[in-house]
Amino acid sequence: MEQTFVMIKPDGVQRGLVGQVLLRLEKKGLKINGLKLIKVTEEMAGSHYQEHQGRGFYAGLISYITSAPVVVMVVEGKNAVQEVRKINGATNPLDALPGTIRGDFAQDIGRNVVHGSDSVESAQREIDIYFEPREIQDYNFLPEQWLYE
Repeated sequence: MEQTFVMIKPDGVQRGLVGQVLLRLEKKGLKINGLKLIKVTEEMAGSHYQEHQGRGFYAGLISYITSAPVVVMVVEGKNAVQEVRKINGATNPLDALPGTIRGDFAQDIGRNVVHGSDSVESAQREIDIYFEPREIQDYNFLPEQWLYE
C-alpha cells in the first residue's frame, strides 16, 4: 500500500470542513494512519514549500499557512497519491470538477481547502516534516479485504 500526505489548510479548518474532507477520504476506502491538528511553524512551512522559495507568492504562502491551525494526515491505500489528488480536484477551484473537495468548497486558488502530495517522494518528504515515526499507526484495516483483490 502507498502512503500520502494530506493537509486541511487554515481556510478548511476555519470553515468547519474537517469532517467533510475526512468523510470523503474514508468513503473512498483510504486508511488514516496519522491525524493531528497543529499550528505550522515558519520552519515547517519553509521546508514544505522549499521549491517555491524566491517566487513572488512565497511570503504570502508562508504567512497564510502559519496563520491558523491545520489538520495534517498520513493516508494509506492503493495508489493513494493519485486517489487523493482526484478527490481534492484541480489546484485552481475554477478548474475543479463538482464532486471534488475544491470543486464543492473552494472559490480561490489561494484558499483551496486542502493539500495533497504530488508524488510518493513528495509524500514521504512532507510526512517527515509533520510527523514523528511514533505518530504513524500501522493497523489492520478491516475494509481492505473488501476493497482490493
